[in-house]
Amino acid sequence: MSDSAAAPSVAELLRETKVEVAPASYVVVGVGLQDWQRLLEDPDLSPRANAPFMILRDAHEVTMVIEEDDWRRIRHAVRDARSEAGYRLVTLDIELPWTTVGYLARITELLAAEKISVGVLSSFTRDHLLIKQADLGNALRVLGEHVGELC
Repeated sequence: MSDSAAAPSVAELLRETKVEVAPASYVVVGVGLQDWQRLLEDPDLSPRANAPFMILRDAHEVTMVIEEDDWRRIRHAVRDARSEAGYRLVTLDIELPWTTVGYLARITELLAAEKISVGVLSSFTRDHLLIKQADLGNALRVLGEHVGELC
């Protein structure tokens, strides 16, 4: 029997998924590399260590996903930053191996069919969605038809 034959189907994985919505609102922030250096030099300009956040640095910019409270506290230091506010962080609480195929494609397909835009963040074992607050209720309704639990 091959490994792919033993792997659960995407539908089975969805039925095992618990969807959790973080209570805070989030901001996606894009800062230039020079502004990023300034943030690194001052620990008071960091996201709170006990709040979920994500930082990605590529060759062009640094993108942060941080709680709105943290953004209000640090935005004065990066006036040229671009930002998109009003997102909720939705965690797809199921540990998935990196060999999983089609899981996120199915999630985003379901949401796209309802014209719900999402940003996708992946940690080592879980995936997360950024969904605009205005779309959250509809997104949870759509996902609720396919997942094991909504929290």
